[in-house]
Parts: sequence; C-alpha cells; structure tokens
Amino acid sequence: MKTGRTPLFCDADLAARIERAEAGLIEATALAAHRRLADGRGFVIPVAGGLASFADDDSPFNKVVGLGFGGVPTADELDELEHAYAAVGAPVQVELPHLADPEIGIALSRRGYLLESFENVLGIAIENAYDVTLPDGIEIRRSGEDELDAWLNLMADAVAVPDTQGVPWREEFPRDTYIEAERDSSAADITRYTAILNGEIAGGAGLRTTDDVAQFAGAATLPAHRRHGIQSALLFTRLSDAATAGCDVGVITTQPASKSQQNAQHSGFNLLYTRAVLVKHLDPSGRTEYL
Repeated sequence: MKTGRTPLFCDADLAARIERAEAGLIEATALAAHRRLADGRGFVIPVAGGLASFADDDSPFNKVVGLGFGGVPTADELDELEHAYAAVGAPVQVELPHLADPEIGIALSRRGYLLESFENVLGIAIENAYDVTLPDGIEIRRSGEDELDAWLNLMADAVAVPDTQGVPWREEFPRDTYIEAERDSSAADITRYTAILNGEIAGGAGLRTTDDVAQFAGAATLPAHRRHGIQSALLFTRLSDAATAGCDVGVITTQPASKSQQNAQHSGFNLLYTRAVLVKHLDPSGRTEYL
C-alpha cells in the first residue's frame, strides 16, 4: 500500500491553511454542542484569525485554536476570552503552532500562561489515486448514521485503553463526555469508518475534508486487535478517499513519539510542526490562579 511520494515541506502558508481547517472543525463541533445543550453557556469568539471555543464542561473542544497567522491578539481581545472562560469555570487552553508569530507566545507568557504539553502535526502530500489492497481478514467500511451510537461506543472502548508508547496525553475525559463530544463532531461533516478483523469489529476512524485538506480524525483500535494492521488499513483507506475528494494535503495530530506517530511516519507522513499547549487557570473573577 505504501507508494513513492514527495516529502511534504511545511511553510507558514501551509501551516495557516491547516490551522484554518482545525478552527473550522472546532467551531462546527462547538456549535453542535451549543444546539444540543441549549443552556446559553457555550461560545465561539473570533480572535486574531483564530477562535476561542467553549463547547461543554470538560469538553476536548474547549480551546483557543488557529492563532499565529492573523496578527497578535490585543490585550482587549485576550481580556474578553479570558473573562468568557472564567465565567464558565474553565481554564484557557491555547494550542499554538511553533511556526506562529513568536510575539504571540511572548504575549501569552507575560499574561501568566504556562506551557503544559506539546502535540505534533504530521502531513502528507496526497497522490492522485491509491491502489488500496487490504491484508487478508481486514475490511474497512463506512459507518452510517444508523449505527452512530454503536460507533461512538466502539471508539470510547478503544480510547479507554490508550497505547503507552511515547508522551501520554495530558488530558483524560470521562466516557460520557468523550461520547457526546464525538457525537457533536459529526456535525463537522466527518466521515466515519469501521474496521472489521476476521469478522469482528476491531476499530474505527474519521475523516474530514475542507479547503483540499484531509483531516485524519479519531482513529482507534480495540486492545485485543492491536498490532494486526488495523491502523494502517484505516489510514490508507482514508488516503484513497481523500484523493477522490480532491485533497492535496493530509494531516494527523499525534502525541510526541507515540505509536500513532510511528504508524503515520511509517505510512509516509512527515512531521510538519509542533503545537505548544499553553494554559492559564483563572478564578471566577478572571484573575490568574497559580497552581
């Protein structure tokens, strides 16, 4: 399934395009959560070319994304979003690409943001077409709306036992929170896939395409079926579908040195850039809490 390719070089323009796609995903998901909850607490605030999102308590979509390529946020803009997060009892989490304007990191540090972790963005130049031949016993099929609940539970079961290779995720989410967040993300036009191994459901994954960028989202394999090629089969199936959709770039986000990163690089992805996760904890008045 692996083919010859041209290594992908990431400049600021490509990083900005990828970050716009990420911001679009976060916005669509947050808005779906707002419609589901209808409690008036959620928000999406535009800021310096990116956005600040609050979807739901403890949601993985509570974050500031897309900064770095549309100017430096002003003090007033940062005041606004910090007070918004303080009002709902959530910290401000900024995911800042290392290719962003360095003045942003300086401004955030001066306001009390602390570096808590990193995540890697990998990418691949998508070919015109792929000849996907799956190993014997593996089937990948699209998962429709009629089995959404089953797919959500499959993914929750798979991520509940994470691979321990590499740097662990700094965030853990309750099962119900994870399921509802994944349900909301279906509003962001994510295509879902289910993997079958020897007749048994083994894993799942998602794919979103926008602005000719293919976002490889949420791949996971049940522990009993790991190390059998499920992740590679899901990846190459989605690459083929991304090529059919006309995408020229595919991206995946991983933890540093994780098995997911190893699998992606083995399949032809290159490390494009790293996001620094900068967090500010606030008391209800909006003042910084030093933990």
